[in-house]
Amino acid sequence: MPFDERSGSPAAAQIKPKKSRRFDVNRAAVHGSDIAQAGRERQRWATAISNVTSPSIIALFTFVLVNYAVSSRLSFVGLTVLTTLFAAVVPLWILLAWIRTRARYADNAAEAGRWCWVAASTVSYFFGTAVLLLIRAPPLIAVVAFGYGTCMLVMLIINLRWKISVHTMGIAVPTAVLAFVFGAWGLTCGLLLPPVIWSRVYLKKHTIAQALAGALVSFVLMALILVLLLS
Repeated sequence: MPFDERSGSPAAAQIKPKKSRRFDVNRAAVHGSDIAQAGRERQRWATAISNVTSPSIIALFTFVLVNYAVSSRLSFVGLTVLTTLFAAVVPLWILLAWIRTRARYADNAAEAGRWCWVAASTVSYFFGTAVLLLIRAPPLIAVVAFGYGTCMLVMLIINLRWKISVHTMGIAVPTAVLAFVFGAWGLTCGLLLPPVIWSRVYLKKHTIAQALAGALVSFVLMALILVLLLS
């Protein structure tokens, strides 16, 4: 039998100190805090990506590039002001107005606002197309506006049954347009798709299938419109 020289008792030698759980608890708490902090960081990044890549914002820059490519310096300013109005200002203004007036009365104001924005964008693009044709703007600009309106209309119809992603449409359509205008360099716009898809899925706004479908359907549709109407 083991013998403890300090106590002089053989039984004392068998007594082992209990392990403290305090260290494990503290380590688990720190680990949990790190996970929560990482989750908040990803949430902020996903939200920022979704906000910066709003379809209206990307459309604005797309029209600026297209206007610059096909118009003179004098007409560039006027065309950019006009396309900014129907591609970004009008849809966003209607969306904000809807949210302000309906948020007090509707529990689903955010979803209703989304529908309102898509519908308003569709009407605005088709109205812009008519104005561009009336003032005899370069055909490419009018066709791009018409293509945007058509893609929005298709997204709106699909959304009646399935929540397809308009955010990924907002990247795929400019990719098709810029590739048509500038060649292979225009395809670099498509590099925005992976972070946009991640952000929309992470924020639980769409499934991966809905995000991919929004990009694929709109890219093919816009490419067909450009080829059929301009080639």
